[in-house]
Amino acid sequence: MRITTPQQMSIKRIANSLGINIHYGCVNFIIDNDIVIRETTKQREWQLFGHELGHYLRHAGNQYVMCYLFRDLQEYQADHFAYHFCVPTFMLDNVQPLTVHDVVNLFCVEYQFARQRLDMYQQREEYI
Repeated sequence: MRITTPQQMSIKRIANSLGINIHYGCVNFIIDNDIVIRETTKQREWQLFGHELGHYLRHAGNQYVMCYLFRDLQEYQADHFAYHFCVPTFMLDNVQPLTVHDVVNLFCVEYQFARQRLDMYQQREEYI
């Protein structure tokens, strides 16, 4: 996709590149190549897209008929994917100094999301 900056990241661009159709509805879900996300703020829609894209790329099957433990695992994995998709590490590496407000403004995410992602990033830095 040749995306190298936060300004190049958009739901439409990424969905088109992957052959995914985006729809807006009352709940978030995936059917085949269609992702439905709740219409809300731009920041929240981006985060929801990241979460549902995580399911689209990593998971198969109907969550409503699977064991709750497996469903919880898939939700955790989709959340984790969303943090790294919406705010990629390789882009964070190029932003210094890095504050929560920088992440909010550059990546169009909510404050709590940015704070959690920045914590994840800084913890990773401690182990490198």
